[in-house]
Amino acid sequence: MSIVVDRLASRILRELVHIVNDVIKNTQIGYITLTETKVTKDKSYCYVYYTIIDDSDEAKKRVAELLEAGKKEIRMKLASRVNDIRKIPDLIFKFDEALAYGNHINKILNDINKS
Repeated sequence: MSIVVDRLASRILRELVHIVNDVIKNTQIGYITLTETKVTKDKSYCYVYYTIIDDSDEAKKRVAELLEAGKKEIRMKLASRVNDIRKIPDLIFKFDEALAYGNHINKILNDINKS
């Protein structure tokens, strides 16, 4: 990727960390951790990867619904903070499976070491 796109993705991540948990105020789900952002080359889409402590299917579904419902407000707040680009990319939220996969591998390795 180009340096400009990488810098934009990094800047969006820094700003979204503060914005998302202000907009999504739900005590049942707790804190949403944003892990990574990827901006497309044409800067029209931004994939935002997130994770939560409770990785049950019900919690994942609830967080996905809350993020989709608050997407417009999140994007508007992002636009007010990042005002030096012409168009704010559309945000696409995706659950980051890497942490769950890492925990699964770690459990397997611990089971092997115990044997």
